[in-house]
Amino acid sequence: MPTLQQTQKLVQHLSPQQILQSSILQLNSLMLEERILAELEQNPALEMTEQDLPANTDEATDTAENEEEIDWEELLNSPEDYNVSRFEDYSKEEVDIQLAASEEFVENLTRQLVDLGLSEEDLRIADEILGNINNEGYLTAEPVLVADRLQVSEEAVEEVRQQIMHLNPPGVGAVDLQECLIAQLEAREVDGLALALVANHFEDFANRRYHRVMQALGCTEEELQETIDVVTRLNPKPGIGGTTVIGEYIVPDLLVEEQDGKWVITLNDTTLPELNVSPAYISMLSGQKGVDSEARQFVRRKVESARWFIQAVQQRRDTMVRVMGAIIARQKDFFRTGTGHLRPMVLKDIAEDVNMDISTISRVTNGKYVQTPHQIYELKYFFTEGMTTDQGEEVSTRLIKEELQKLIEGEDKRKPLNDEALAGKLNEMGYPVARRTVAKYREQLKVPVARLRREL
Repeated sequence: MPTLQQTQKLVQHLSPQQILQSSILQLNSLMLEERILAELEQNPALEMTEQDLPANTDEATDTAENEEEIDWEELLNSPEDYNVSRFEDYSKEEVDIQLAASEEFVENLTRQLVDLGLSEEDLRIADEILGNINNEGYLTAEPVLVADRLQVSEEAVEEVRQQIMHLNPPGVGAVDLQECLIAQLEAREVDGLALALVANHFEDFANRRYHRVMQALGCTEEELQETIDVVTRLNPKPGIGGTTVIGEYIVPDLLVEEQDGKWVITLNDTTLPELNVSPAYISMLSGQKGVDSEARQFVRRKVESARWFIQAVQQRRDTMVRVMGAIIARQKDFFRTGTGHLRPMVLKDIAEDVNMDISTISRVTNGKYVQTPHQIYELKYFFTEGMTTDQGEEVSTRLIKEELQKLIEGEDKRKPLNDEALAGKLNEMGYPVARRTVAKYREQLKVPVARLRREL
């Protein structure tokens, strides 16, 4: 028999305002500008502040009359205008689906295939292959799957793929790096040691087992070095852009400079429009005649949404300035002199200084950049764990990583230092680190193991 039970428990619920504030806080300047423009389109009660008011009183009167002439039927029947209480999280990163090669790139390869006099069947296979090539120039679908999709033999697909790999640029359509390099060597008509090295001893070459390669090829160290120089000049990513490197431009969210011995923090938001609630919508809530209850409720929701959005943007500004001020207070030596004086600091330290939650500090610092007198840094850069040296001085682990990087860059590449040797040298410098710690720091620096750093 069913019974009624009453329970009491604590449940945390986020209000729409808190959700909005949290999403706005995570946005950098560029993303915030896009978010503001989107909100201006969605909410008619939110508008940009007029910089220059109309000087002519007739123009002002006409403007006021136009504001009163509102088509309520159109507004109230628009389904988009009722999504006021739902706030989308614009802070979430959109996952871009990896697209195939650009149209111009594909057309260029297709044009070369047409010049070869291929049949319509082969061109259909080529079109399917090119449609499954990623931005790096590699085939992302197995040839057997392409054959099954087109209901043709795998041999036919492989024959067309081989012809694609020998077009310009050579190597496009390969399934792995070894095949890509072989196609480039064949296109350059390079034979002998280079082709034998890649075709028959690629694993030993990739793992820097040079003595084994020299023994197998029967070559001297000088001949092997010349061969390696030829192979390393090949393009491992013959797809879109090839070896072209697209620069990544960073727009700082904060500017920090020292003036008269004091640090001045400036928000880099001059491109953001100033917002305010539409006076016309506010006047509708103050007893304007001719507005029914449904329209008044609609206006109230829009005005509240606009006010929440403006408050969220302002709170973001205030929070970022407070957090940046707390970071500077703890890292004064760094801002004056540079990286070598970065003190250990974690998110909890700043959270306690500004009396905020750690999650708030994480949102503020993630993906935001500050321009300092030295260079531009991500705010996350200033947070690092600490370690006590033999002299009892507490130093940042970032400083230890920089010393580790210097040791690796200055090592003898013919006999690179392993993690044990690197740990020993750091200990000699006064940093008591273990081999496992060195291995962790080395991986964070994206430095390969000693065996893969060996050169002839």
